[in-house]
Amino acid sequence: MSSAGSAGDPGTACPVSPVVDIVFSRWTTPILWALNSSGRQRFVELERRIPAITPKVLTQRLRQLERDGLIVRTYHPEVPPRVEYEISDLGRSLGPLFASLARWADTHLDEVEEARRGYDSASRPLPA
Repeated sequence: MSSAGSAGDPGTACPVSPVVDIVFSRWTTPILWALNSSGRQRFVELERRIPAITPKVLTQRLRQLERDGLIVRTYHPEVPPRVEYEISDLGRSLGPLFASLARWADTHLDEVEEARRGYDSASRPLPA
């Protein structure tokens, strides 16, 4: 384990924190999921697959994912210009992680919901 970083650095306390910051930011997972499962796509195709995302945010996330090396952007200089996005080998290497998380969700999300219902229904004294 690396000793780099300050005592207040969450990455020092938890070595997966940087990965969580990269992979699990708000829209990264749905974008990577769409590109991994459906292959190369244009911007409008991604918008259709992820209808809740705004075009501005999709553009920002695609740029960040390209910067992080998780997707590849290909510009085709034709009329009209065409841009396509696809998951990179580095992004594809996250597949086993996503598969593990999907299995965990299938196995445990019902338990999480049950725990939430129990917590929410319990009467708790208000903090002083």
